[in-house]
Amino acid sequence: MILMDQIVREGHPALRKRAEEVKFPLSAEDLKLSEELLEYVKNSQDPDLNEKYGLRPGIGLAAPQVNESKRMFALHIPEKGKEPISFVAINPKIVSHSVELTYITSGEGCLSVDRDVEGYVPRYARITVKAKDVEGKEFKKRLKGLPAIAFQHELDHLNGIMFYDHIDPKMPYKEIPDAIPFERD
Repeated sequence: MILMDQIVREGHPALRKRAEEVKFPLSAEDLKLSEELLEYVKNSQDPDLNEKYGLRPGIGLAAPQVNESKRMFALHIPEKGKEPISFVAINPKIVSHSVELTYITSGEGCLSVDRDVEGYVPRYARITVKAKDVEGKEFKKRLKGLPAIAFQHELDHLNGIMFYDHIDPKMPYKEIPDAIPFERD
């Protein structure tokens, strides 16, 4: 089980490196990593486990955040009245995206960043993505809203990009033209 002390923090070189493609079939080590990434985001959202293990809640976790330079991340996003969006993406890519942008009005956070970073992070409002699952089967998803934002945040980790790299340092709350603000519950 991944705990907070295994998550590397900003300044660690793993967060600024482009992660390596993952080979299939998955090694036992890569399969275990994929399971642990998903387990962390699920456990971190459970108030009892969260308190018991001192976990910070998160909806996504990428392999570079646990010092593994592999193109792999997990997302687990509860949706009101629906099944949660929950998957591991291996060697993910965005194959198409909307022209329209969005941003979380309260800003983005990150398990590797122990401080509040103010500002809007522009993201595509809708994306179509491709990735492989743990068995090596390719899947395609169309995402919008929080799942689209989270996918882009985690994909950035695989490319050595931190969310605050997208924030205008001089004007963090500068209006993003034609963007749809996204309000978190």
